[in-house]
Amino acid sequence: MRAVIVGGGIGGLAAGVALSRQGWRVEILERAAEFTEVGAGLSLWPNALRALDRLGLGDVVRGRSSLGAQAGIQDAAGRWLARTDTAELERRYGPVAVLHRADLLDILLAAVPARSLRTGVVVHAVRPDGTVLHSAGESTADLVVGADGLHSVVRRSLWPSAPAPRYAGYSAWRMVTRPVPIGESVESWGRGERFGYAPLPDGRVYCFAVANTPEGGGHGGLAELRRRFGGWHDPIPTLLAAVDESAVLHHDLYDLPALDSYVSGRVVLLGDAAHAMTPNLGQGACQALEDAVVLGRAVAAGDLAAYDRARRPRTQMVARRSRQIGAVAQWSSRPGAALRNGVLRLMPRSSFLRSLAPILDWPG
Repeated sequence: MRAVIVGGGIGGLAAGVALSRQGWRVEILERAAEFTEVGAGLSLWPNALRALDRLGLGDVVRGRSSLGAQAGIQDAAGRWLARTDTAELERRYGPVAVLHRADLLDILLAAVPARSLRTGVVVHAVRPDGTVLHSAGESTADLVVGADGLHSVVRRSLWPSAPAPRYAGYSAWRMVTRPVPIGESVESWGRGERFGYAPLPDGRVYCFAVANTPEGGGHGGLAELRRRFGGWHDPIPTLLAAVDESAVLHHDLYDLPALDSYVSGRVVLLGDAAHAMTPNLGQGACQALEDAVVLGRAVAAGDLAAYDRARRPRTQMVARRSRQIGAVAQWSSRPGAALRNGVLRLMPRSSFLRSLAPILDWPG
């Protein structure tokens, strides 16, 4: 059996691993000249590590990661709004791994047969019978996997009436600092702005910032980050001082309205192509890894519909929750932010852990 995977990011490569281990011949088409991951750090929650275990890669990923959940949420002055019982989180669900996105991509690449990888191939259209039209000609397959991201060509080909991605109302900066000693991962919330950081295994720190901005507006790079966050609590000013301008990435944030199905004929959607979500739960890559595992099982059983039945309700639930959390986290009015912060301070730690159960209890 033959599969063509459109897109060579984390989801596409994970699908390649899953299908090749089922004995399928896999062809992964990547439009870029090489398989690279544009990004910074990445948190892999216990459900994602469980998925990587099913792919035979969990131990390798843990060995190249910093393990430890986010310690909680602070305000811009450094006062705690909510603390995470990290020991109990790990006892219930397992550890959280933080690593550079490029390291995860390297691990997945090493697990895919080299003959499966094709770069510099731009896909133009896909047909329900498994024909893929691209810049190098065409490919035919028993299965086509659309893992080509938010603006998926595969989705546009076979889901032409699907709603367009919608702007979340805020954009994000991502960056990796030079080595800076920090003790724990923290996210801090202001009014319409957030800043988070997490240590990487080599001493560098992955940082992200979020702010309410007009869609398509300029971002100002490092100078804008220092203007917005330079007066926030330590170690945020120190982290910004350890960032090179070239290390700052900026993207408007979008999610994808719910699709009616992830399967059409011989074609399936996976990852952001199916369920792009805002990053407020840190689940984008995690859900793509789950997708790959479930897809592997579905093709082994000869039942593509099982993939849709398993993945669509779950991923749409996660996307909905992420959007709701982002809406509250980005409140910009003084009364709204004060109300939100007061509620967070009153919430018991146990309620936060219970709220994670529907996401992290995925059995693998």
